[in-house]
Amino acid sequence: MGFILHELNKRFIAPDGTITPVVNIDYFAIAAGEQVAMAGSSGSGKTTLLHLIAGILAADSGRITYDLGDEGKLDIAGLSEPRRDVFRGRHIGYIFQTHHLLSGFTAMENVLLGMSFSGRKPDRAWARHLLTEVGLESRLDYKPQKLSVGQQQRVAVARALANRPRVVLGDEPTGALDAANAQQVLGLIRKLCMEVNAALLIVSHDPAIIGQLPRRVALSEINRAAGSTTMNRSVA
Repeated sequence: MGFILHELNKRFIAPDGTITPVVNIDYFAIAAGEQVAMAGSSGSGKTTLLHLIAGILAADSGRITYDLGDEGKLDIAGLSEPRRDVFRGRHIGYIFQTHHLLSGFTAMENVLLGMSFSGRKPDRAWARHLLTEVGLESRLDYKPQKLSVGQQQRVAVARALANRPRVVLGDEPTGALDAANAQQVLGLIRKLCMEVNAALLIVSHDPAIIGQLPRRVALSEINRAAGSTTMNRSVA
């Protein structure tokens, strides 16, 4: 499954009426199974863009169209928030910069929790396979506080792939790791995405990470709002 962005816009309005354009993209597309790195500096709209693609945020205007194969095409920008949540749970894996694991749950339980949002029954065999693939087969029953930072992020990667997503989005997924762990985690992300044939989009400011992926895009080249100055307007 791939997706296409058409005339996508998002802006934020401050309490004083100041309008800040954050995303303004005419066209951007990723094909099914493609792996893409997007470079962008702090404040360039990277996280907002990923939140739009994932349906976490609603766009002000434009289309976010997913190709579901035999199921046809779906513009999630036109869906209500509950329907976007359902779509995300079934089709999208999201990896954050920090792991966001639940401290009271084991590694296995955190991955199983990732499956609960898809509406499918928990698959312990698949969860075990993912944790084994990220090198944590001996840490299944460990809670996050007993894992290193690198191991915690590996659990987060396994959790993001728990629902066999068609698209995986990574928001600086190696940003909290040292160089060695960052390379290992990136390799695991790419390997698991290939295993489930998921399209992968990673946003980062790290050239060492960006250079690993076959397709590289500068956010500033496609997002006309990146780096733009704040517009001061009165909103009635």
